Amino acid sequence: MSEKSVTIPNLGGRTAVITGANSGLGLETARTLGRAGAKVVLAVRNEEKGREAAGSVPGMAEVRRLDLADLSSVRAFADGWKGDIHLLINNAGVMAVPAGRTVDGFETQFGVNHLGHFALTNLLLQHVTGRVVTVSSQMHRLARDVHSEDVGLEHGYSPYRAYARSKLANLLFTLELQRRLEQVGSDVLSVASHPGYAATNLQSHGADPFTRKVALLANKVVAQSAWVGSLPTVFAATQDIDGAGYAGPGRMFGVRGAPTYAKRSAAAKDTEVARRLWEMSEEMTRVSFPL
Repeated sequence: MSEKSVTIPNLGGRTAVITGANSGLGLETARTLGRAGAKVVLAVRNEEKGREAAGSVPGMAEVRRLDLADLSSVRAFADGWKGDIHLLINNAGVMAVPAGRTVDGFETQFGVNHLGHFALTNLLLQHVTGRVVTVSSQMHRLARDVHSEDVGLEHGYSPYRAYARSKLANLLFTLELQRRLEQVGSDVLSVASHPGYAATNLQSHGADPFTRKVALLANKVVAQSAWVGSLPTVFAATQDIDGAGYAGPGRMFGVRGAPTYAKRSAAAKDTEVARRLWEMSEEMTRVSFPL
């Protein structure tokens, strides 16, 4: 597959902020947008690794520290921002990690994958002129609800259940953000993507050793490259797509192939649950919709 699968417009003069861009899907997205002329800001927890990654991004690349597991870091990143953001790409995430808590006491996967990006987006939204792209996963289908009655999963932690719930939250966030943007007459789009099965280091941090080994084997046998896995995000960021649209690979039930529109679960379309999740997220982060 070549980049001709996604015809990318000239992004000269535009700025793209990409979370978790020091490796994997985020770095491949940064390289592609950089080749298209965008100034790319790698928002990363490890600045040293970020600087190494930035050296492989064509054009203008900048590194700024961002730890999504610490809301004070999220606020500091937003407070230090000046100027427009054409693309805010919420890419960073953790997958099936052992039970743990963020700095602010949230279950790690929900805290990093959803709440960190929820706070970051709302704190930066006044600067965004184009799109907010949030990277989800087809594993969102394994979650029926965001379990607002047990948001900390204190009554039984399952690494993959927690991951699925956080990815469902990503899609519900995308849906409700788009509704709010339309309500205030904003031209900004909220969209989502998923990479299918892409070989990245995300699978290497799972809580279960056996599952890690299976995932790493599948990376070699089944998975697409990280670059191909990044193309749905590039598609969502640059192509003609509806608000709250969801992009992903078009073959093998969304596992592989060129990017196109993807299907989501019924739970991911529930506007009432999306509204309740938003209100709960505002209470937890003390960050609200700014427009």
